[in-house]
Amino acid sequence: MGTVCVGGVYPAGCEKKRDTAAHSLLIGSGRGVFIEITHRCSPTFKDIRNTVGNVPMEWYQDYPHIGYNLDGKKIFKPIRNKDELDEFLDKMENPDYWRTVHDKMTASDIRLTDEQVDLVHRLQKGQFGDVNFNEYEPSVDFFTNEVMIHPVTNRPQDKRSFIPSLIEKEKVSKLVHAIKMGWIKPRKPKETTPQYYDLWAKEDPNAILGRHKMHVPAPKMRLPGHEESYNPPPEYLLTEEERLVWEQQDAEDRKLPFLPQKHSCLRAVPAFSRFIHERFERCLDLYLCPRQRKMRVNVNPEDLIPKLPKPKDLQPFPTTMSLVYRGHTSLVRCISASPTGQWLVSGSDDFTVRFWEVNTGRCMKTLEVGGAVKSVAWNPNPAVCLVAVCFEHTVLLLNPSLGDRLVVSSTDQLITAYEPPEEDKEQAVTWALSEGLEHNKGHRLTLTHPKAVKQVVWHGKGDYLSSVMPDNSSNLQVLIHQVSKRRTQNPFRKNKGLVQCVSFHPLRPYFFVATQRYVRVYNLIKQELTKKLMTNCKWISSMAIHPGGDNLICGSYDCRLAWFDLDLSTKPYKMLRHHKKALRGVAYHRNYPLFASGADDGSVIVCHGMVYNDLLQNPLIVPVKVLKGHQITHDLGVLDVTFHPTQPWVFSSGADTTIRLFT
Repeated sequence: MGTVCVGGVYPAGCEKKRDTAAHSLLIGSGRGVFIEITHRCSPTFKDIRNTVGNVPMEWYQDYPHIGYNLDGKKIFKPIRNKDELDEFLDKMENPDYWRTVHDKMTASDIRLTDEQVDLVHRLQKGQFGDVNFNEYEPSVDFFTNEVMIHPVTNRPQDKRSFIPSLIEKEKVSKLVHAIKMGWIKPRKPKETTPQYYDLWAKEDPNAILGRHKMHVPAPKMRLPGHEESYNPPPEYLLTEEERLVWEQQDAEDRKLPFLPQKHSCLRAVPAFSRFIHERFERCLDLYLCPRQRKMRVNVNPEDLIPKLPKPKDLQPFPTTMSLVYRGHTSLVRCISASPTGQWLVSGSDDFTVRFWEVNTGRCMKTLEVGGAVKSVAWNPNPAVCLVAVCFEHTVLLLNPSLGDRLVVSSTDQLITAYEPPEEDKEQAVTWALSEGLEHNKGHRLTLTHPKAVKQVVWHGKGDYLSSVMPDNSSNLQVLIHQVSKRRTQNPFRKNKGLVQCVSFHPLRPYFFVATQRYVRVYNLIKQELTKKLMTNCKWISSMAIHPGGDNLICGSYDCRLAWFDLDLSTKPYKMLRHHKKALRGVAYHRNYPLFASGADDGSVIVCHGMVYNDLLQNPLIVPVKVLKGHQITHDLGVLDVTFHPTQPWVFSSGADTTIRLFT
């Protein structure tokens, strides 16, 4: 960067006598050198003058002015905005484009004069800025080659040059004192004797690093025994039978590589026929067999077990069997608790549905239906007293008339208040209102399906319920019914496999459909598939959704329980293999961090499953209790499990015709 005052070259109108404002232009040369041309202008040039001083002109980017004149008034920017297209056209059409320079201080384009262009060219070539400067001036000879008689100075020597210096004496005395005190040590003479040192002296003998440490010495050969003697004891000599067996054996299987022989004296011993062969094999063993020390990691086995909290710190959870509900005569397939937790409903293969009081174990009501009950579900809405029961081709909606009479009567009013639409649409299911004797028994609505129904499940609001009819050949496997409008719809047009079970999301409009190996999550509002979960199981048997809605568990007939974190992955977060036989039912607790699974081994396993609000923290899953009590009947154990809605209690139904309450 060179700052050059253009001597004698000024833009038109600049006066040399009255310099008041200085301006400099930065011109780029072709070789990356920047040359600043400074000129001073008189106050008559108001468009050029700018008194802001040496500040970055970027500060004025957002303002309409670019600085202030001598009177303190704003200097406004010229009204122009050259974009790249204008710049390009200017470059092509303007013949003076190459000698035009943009001055940031005044935001104007300045055309360089011939003298200024000439100056730039000279500076680029490395010449002097002033044309008239002579760089080859004749040199002045300061020193002549003639030897003069008299010296330039001829002063006599000082007196102090003959007297010893006191300052030097003081310095020397200080150094002598420092040497005496040992602060300054004299240099040691260099030793000429060669230095030898041990290369491995500082190595740790116990460290198993480095190639020389990994080397294992060759195993020594076994010392000769009695059988190798020239005169062995008679028990070492082989009989004829042993000799024949020895000859028939492979070389690897023989106990001895030679036959023991007896000689009368040492002179009679012949040369060993296999000597060279044996030496050669020994050499092969030494250099072909890899001998290396294995790096063994000493791990404490207890360190491999994950650090889980103790079960007693995770209470409350069910530990003891408190009540047994007896009354069914065949296996109890399904159970469901009322939203208040006061009543329990169970369905059995003895064609009956029974209602029980939870705290006493008393059977309050028994209703006979026309087939083995596959599924029961109590409406989760506490303002509605309805129970859905499915058997064969039918789904029954019952009003058990238990509990609050106001709720019972309002439920009946809700069902009778239905007004049929003007035009009946054809539906996959026929709805029938129960009357007379059936109404007195508690029947309210009958939904007749085209195929056998396996499962029925309510939505959390209590107006919708879904039924499952497993059939691999058709797309009519899942139906969603609306009770208040007595309307049925088939949400799926395509068959994606044999549906095992379905469930509604507790909070959001999602619908979970479990086929044999996958769980598909559908958005009911957008009517699209949201997720497809890979369970890594052979055959899903049951499914439950966490009340928070972000986690899900699947039980399968191949003894596995898969926990899914829906925000994390479509693959299981954890696979639990605690049961020995097929899982039949899984359930989450509504309020406590508990989930349970029942299986054909007759046990119910309760686990602590804590889900944290912090999305970065993974769920904590700890098995806390194995609950036993059910007898295994016809290779079937626990068929269904469900939690009490408010207490940390779990109900289980089994093939031994009983229902058990663990508290």
